[in-house]
Amino acid sequence: MSANPSSSNQRTEGEYEDLLSLWSDLESALSVLLSRPLQVQDFSAKVRQFDGWLQDLVAHDIDAALYLMFQLASTSTVGYSASHALVCGTLCHIMAIELKLPQRERDSLVRAALTMNIGMTGLQDELAEQRERPTATQQEAIRSHPEESVVLLQRLFISDELWLDVVGQHHATVADRVKLSDQDPEDRLTRILSTIDRYAAMISPRKSRAGRSATDSVRAIVGQEVDQRDEVSYTLVRSIGLCPPGTFVKLDNGETAIVLRRSDKANHPLVASLLDQAGTHRTQPNLYQTASGKPRIQSALARSAVSLELNHRTMVRLGLYAAQHSAGLRGLITGPGSL
Repeated sequence: MSANPSSSNQRTEGEYEDLLSLWSDLESALSVLLSRPLQVQDFSAKVRQFDGWLQDLVAHDIDAALYLMFQLASTSTVGYSASHALVCGTLCHIMAIELKLPQRERDSLVRAALTMNIGMTGLQDELAEQRERPTATQQEAIRSHPEESVVLLQRLFISDELWLDVVGQHHATVADRVKLSDQDPEDRLTRILSTIDRYAAMISPRKSRAGRSATDSVRAIVGQEVDQRDEVSYTLVRSIGLCPPGTFVKLDNGETAIVLRRSDKANHPLVASLLDQAGTHRTQPNLYQTASGKPRIQSALARSAVSLELNHRTMVRLGLYAAQHSAGLRGLITGPGSL
């Protein structure tokens, strides 16, 4: 795994107290920006500010960032459009790091991810609440929204041509078996954003359907096996895992758990068991490092399949504690999955 969860060992618990609030604040502020862009003074500067905010939160602790982002995506109260934009922007930022994109390309990619649907923000929120199939008028608006988004961004004095090009073609089909390094920047970034866009849309619930599990979302995009020739999907899975922090899983011992942090062993994360084999809520979670053997993850679960109210601050701190004190968790962890 590219990121070691112990990289945040120097962080203190106090620093994590407000992480959830900061993520929620960023999501809320982004919602206002996307809903009323023409009322924003210096729109470009505001997007750069939000981008910097996002970067700081991810840099603080990437596992905590993923946990909170995936949880917010499934329970957001600000509207689908802003939630989806934040997920896409965050994942594009992580992908840019993994793929070692030049700074200019990274900036254009993330800002395109945050604003690609700005031409249909209201409609996107409306569709997420709608159980019926889109009407003919709505379908036409969906079809034309990349161009509408570009026109609106130009009205807002966005002059970054790469940003605009990627927004304009983010639903275009780009060859996915060509080396990214052999593609033009526009095609390279479009390919990354298109994959992230589809993945994020699948994991997010809507009134018309429940969100898929993270694993099912990846497989819906790339098939049952992730092909290394598809650099984008391969890098996505390698960097965040088939079951990223913040997603629910069923363990092969019958328990239901939430993923807290990735580990050095790809797709064998640290999990906290929340429900026992009988489906009874645990008063204190059991921690299992699935990389050490049993239990193992049997399957990923969609958020809608798990009826639980979680204290996210506690879960983030628990994951941090496990990362910092992996050798001394005997009293905290029960069961065969001790670290």
